[in-house]
Amino acid sequence: MTAAEISRIAGVTRATVSNWRRRHDDFPAPSAGTETSPLYDLPAVQAWLRGRGHTSTASPTEELRTALRLLGPGSGVAARLFPLVAAASRRTPEELAELAALPDDQLIARAEKTAGELPVAVPEAEPVRYGPDDAGAVRALLGCVREAGAQAAVDVLAERELDEGAASGVYQTPEGLALLMARLLPAGASRVLDPACGSGTLLAAAARQGAQGLFGQDSLPVQGRRTAVRLLLAAPEAETAIRVGDSLRADAFPDVTVDAVLCNPPFADRDWGHDELAYDPRWAYGLPPRFESELAWVQHALAHLEPGGYAVMLLPPALAFRSSGRRVRAELIRGGALRAVVSLPARAAYPLHIGLQIWVFQRPEPGGTDRTTVLFVDGESEQRGGATGTPSATGTATAGAGTRGGSRPRRSGSSSAASSTPASSASAASFDWAGLTDRVLGQWAAFTTAPDTYADEPGVARAVPLVDLLDDVVDVTPARHVRATAADIDPAALARRVHELHEQLAEQVAALAATSASGGWQPSGDSAREWRTATVSDLARGGALTVLRAATPGTRGSKGPAAPTVDRPVLTAQDISAGNPPSGGAVDLHTDAAQPVAAGDVLVRAVAGGGDATAVTRVADDRDAGALLGPNVHLLRPDPARLDPWFLAGFLGAEDNIASASTGSTLVHVTPGRLRVPLLPLEEQRRYGEAFRRVYELRAAVRRTADLAAGTAATLTTGLTAGVLLPADTPEAPKGGDSRSA
Repeated sequence: MTAAEISRIAGVTRATVSNWRRRHDDFPAPSAGTETSPLYDLPAVQAWLRGRGHTSTASPTEELRTALRLLGPGSGVAARLFPLVAAASRRTPEELAELAALPDDQLIARAEKTAGELPVAVPEAEPVRYGPDDAGAVRALLGCVREAGAQAAVDVLAERELDEGAASGVYQTPEGLALLMARLLPAGASRVLDPACGSGTLLAAAARQGAQGLFGQDSLPVQGRRTAVRLLLAAPEAETAIRVGDSLRADAFPDVTVDAVLCNPPFADRDWGHDELAYDPRWAYGLPPRFESELAWVQHALAHLEPGGYAVMLLPPALAFRSSGRRVRAELIRGGALRAVVSLPARAAYPLHIGLQIWVFQRPEPGGTDRTTVLFVDGESEQRGGATGTPSATGTATAGAGTRGGSRPRRSGSSSAASSTPASSASAASFDWAGLTDRVLGQWAAFTTAPDTYADEPGVARAVPLVDLLDDVVDVTPARHVRATAADIDPAALARRVHELHEQLAEQVAALAATSASGGWQPSGDSAREWRTATVSDLARGGALTVLRAATPGTRGSKGPAAPTVDRPVLTAQDISAGNPPSGGAVDLHTDAAQPVAAGDVLVRAVAGGGDATAVTRVADDRDAGALLGPNVHLLRPDPARLDPWFLAGFLGAEDNIASASTGSTLVHVTPGRLRVPLLPLEEQRRYGEAFRRVYELRAAVRRTADLAAGTAATLTTGLTAGVLLPADTPEAPKGGDSRSA
């Protein structure tokens, strides 16, 4: 390990590590590397740190990454550890701690026996063998499963064998997107196939919706193992079959038909087998063009469906309009296979610079009802601001589109950042999936219930007759077909609404001015204050607070007592960013051991971003009390006799503090135990706490004012461009449209 890695696990600076090397003769000597870049033996460094009372502040996942790196490339240990993760997930934290404390030889023997208990569900599973050199990695893995959860350990192992990102073209489907796609399937879909299963996110989402037969295939062995273990964790009672291989060239399930297909296939793959598969019977809607591999995946999915079965696929936007795919698109529409196209905002899913689309297909049934329309939902309208404040058919301005789904009012910039660069100001990790899911599912339910009487919603969705789509272009881009405004806006009603919005905006601006008043802020003196600090881990060991962590997707559960999940809202990371009350539901929970929130708890987002202007921390109030803690949120419960909650939240959320306690670049994961807090008397804490509370109220007032201003501007623009409002202080134009003044 490097000196930088030593500084991370010890929670000190690199300069401190250099001082240790110079001042302490017993500091471990370099075991490899060079004079300028020495490498040290991890067990020797850990023993030296323990001897001086330094406990590791590295997260369990970081410790596992370090242990795997020490084994060097080509060791293959990551692949051999997958079965151990699944087996370890069935052990209690106490059993895992006892196992990790064994001497190396006993640890290896017990680990092999434990991994051998895994059912033969992992592709190409063979008897697992570990060597003496693997003891450190095995011990780190057990610690990761115990502290961070089994899914976190699986992801670290996959990272070791697979670089996720642009270099490899492999992207993990965001949890929110996977759930949206799974919920577009009918409730009775029991057998689900993903022919490009990747990390297994889509199949795990299908299991959470009740699927009991899960079939997956991926061309990469590491992804196959990853999916198999993930499904063992997420759906241990389900029937799973995961295979490795190229689904288009070597279909592992040639005779299997299923109720539904969920798939996020590879994009722009020019080597998908166009020539060798030219006469394949799957191409019922036409031979896919050489550069349209996505249309091959679409027809592969349809070929595996039972009549009437649904396929929901994530596809690139160019597929909707490229001329090379026009004929196949036309046949899919003419044959009634295409049911809906949903556009997503850019940065909602990887690759972040592309606004992807969800396409919904249904395999036609012999003698079934003819389908006459295709539903288009424009999920990008929120990003463009096209629907915010748009008048409805009754002449009133809606606070946000998608009213069939009961969506919340939209906010500018609600897709808060989780990236370290300004260019990526939003990410899939912090995207408002709850709001988008409400809008899309509301439209989809209304369309499928009564497609012939479905009423369009301006700026959001429209059902388009097939004949209108079968033109020379066959462009199925949602933004092209969704009408921006209603055709029957009532001018008088819209004018009244504009007046109401102006009054509300004036009141809100006055409230913002009052909130932002100087308030007597005073300089601290000639220089900044200096104070002693302690980490959250130190405070937790001293009993000043308790750290409770919500389960991340696929984990066994969170620390803390179990709580019922029926009819209770879930507080999500997005709620913290946006200042909303708990907005999630049971679908946002990943465990049946959810932690209830109490007033006075300090909530910390587990994923943040450099330069992220949204809140990372907040103090729970009465509206949050009783809600369940959602994924990717840490909960700190301070002892009110020793720590003021607002004081704690204010210092924990400082940008420098978050940066020093985080790992990663694009997705920045916050380790709460490494955050630091000044050691101040309780009375002084309360003074700072009151100041931080006022700052939080200022942030909330700014957000409300911006939302209202954006809604007012959008409503005015709609009224003027639709011809139902006249410019202010302008005489009414002559009837008949006298154009001479132009």
